Amino acid sequence: MQFSELPLDKTILKAVTEARFHKPTLVQQKTIPLVLKRKNVLVSAQTGTGKTAAFALPILQLLLDKQDAKKDEKRIKSLIVTPTRELAIQVLENFKKFGKYTNLRTTAVFGGVSLEPQKEILAKGVDILIATPGRLIDLYLQGNIDLNSVGIFVLDEADLMLDMGFIKDVKRIESLCPKTKQILLFSATIPEKVAHLAKTTLNIPIKVEINPEETTAKNIGQLLYYLPKKNKTDLCLHLLRNTINGKIIIFRRTKFGVDKLEQTLLKNSYQVVSIHGDKSQLIRNKAIEDFKNKKTSILIATDVAARGIDITNVDAIINFDIPNVAETYVHRIGRTARAGKSGIAFSFCSPDENGYIKTIEILIEKPIKVIEDHPYPISKPKHKKKQLNTISKHKKGRKSTASKKKKKRWY
Repeated sequence: MQFSELPLDKTILKAVTEARFHKPTLVQQKTIPLVLKRKNVLVSAQTGTGKTAAFALPILQLLLDKQDAKKDEKRIKSLIVTPTRELAIQVLENFKKFGKYTNLRTTAVFGGVSLEPQKEILAKGVDILIATPGRLIDLYLQGNIDLNSVGIFVLDEADLMLDMGFIKDVKRIESLCPKTKQILLFSATIPEKVAHLAKTTLNIPIKVEINPEETTAKNIGQLLYYLPKKNKTDLCLHLLRNTINGKIIIFRRTKFGVDKLEQTLLKNSYQVVSIHGDKSQLIRNKAIEDFKNKKTSILIATDVAARGIDITNVDAIINFDIPNVAETYVHRIGRTARAGKSGIAFSFCSPDENGYIKTIEILIEKPIKVIEDHPYPISKPKHKKKQLNTISKHKKGRKSTASKKKKKRWY
């Protein structure tokens, strides 16, 4: 299927072509027609499958007939709620890219930056609003946001949203919109809490499910290194010097781990930036821009900070820490090999993480290739010391039955 076969306006198709999108991905093929028919949709698909365009394109199409309202008369007709600031910016970029030949106005509001510029843009009127839950509620309570005209409500990365504790905020925001709205819920996975949210929020939804094994890119080489935890930094430096080139994203489990590795790589003269939840929005934005523009070649990130960020031409992923959730592994390696290109993922597994590898291999339905020829293998003890036998071969206990009988007892 080509994008031209979808019932999209020529102004949208022109922007799609200029963005070098030719064939819709599987999730786009299945979702776009349903959204255009104004169905409630529950979509389960991994990061990197094209979920953003799956809702951005049909929303732009559905709002085209209302695009020519005067600026100050524009009302929020579509609301997209995302869990992180980076994801909000990413979704905004997609809407602007695909809607550049329309008169629809889109903006994003999120925390970590000043309220005033966001208030000014909202006062001028927007058609499509992308927001993180906390900032959206703040602006609503201050009277800067009116949700009475919302006809399409999108909940993006719902599983991450609930993992971050936004369930009450999400339900509150949904209740502030009209009851008759169309709801689109997108999630990488559908755990029980997401299923419950869908059941209580969506009226007769159509489910679109793209299996992880379909989206674990065939073009990604996956390599696994077993090693002691203390040698992970050494192996990372060894691979950077001898094996890995180009743009690299390194994933760590904790903010402290990100900072520690960044300092080590900087000391070794690598161009590196990092993102995690404790860094300010301006610093995070600059780090992503520098990485996108090749001012730096290495980005170190936690999973939450990196979720939803679309960075093209990433050559390699390093899983410095193995994720304890198998789906997260698929998210991570999906950062490379986008749009049909090839990529490679290196995973460092210490003995305490062996169980995580087993669950990942069950999910992706294949074993990950193990590289044994590296400088830091887990050494096996050459000879097991035999425990000295301190018990006599001729006695079952320390005392004979006779001596036990002779023993005087105080009771």
